[in-house]
Amino acid sequence: MLPLVVGVVLALAVGVFATVTGLDRDRAFYPVVMIVIAGIYGFFAILGQSTHALVLDGLIGTVFVAVAVVGFKRSLWWTAAALAGHGMLDFVHASVVANPGVPAFWPAFCGAYDVVAAAYLAWLLQSGRLPSAPTTA
Repeated sequence: MLPLVVGVVLALAVGVFATVTGLDRDRAFYPVVMIVIAGIYGFFAILGQSTHALVLDGLIGTVFVAVAVVGFKRSLWWTAAALAGHGMLDFVHASVVANPGVPAFWPAFCGAYDVVAAAYLAWLLQSGRLPSAPTTA
């Protein structure tokens, strides 16, 4: 239960902090967050010394990186979808990839973080606080 709570609180804290400080005014903020998140399972594969998990998680991570880039280039709704999708993956990751380096708390923590970050980004986009598409000058 604690990993879920910490994931929710941390995602809200980071989102609100980014909004209050203006860090999320740059369209790259949430795509970069997604890109970092996409690479963490690769790090765990290295810790667990599993080449198989590194390859599989690397391929999965590449899909999320690609969607984050599409989100940056086209519409941040893609990035919100990538965050939500990664959160859902977190909850079933162990049945998709056997990665011995993943800490027991991680799927619940990261899943909660990702889903709440996606919801926060969706709220920003829906409310007009953040433009979904790039502006042309």
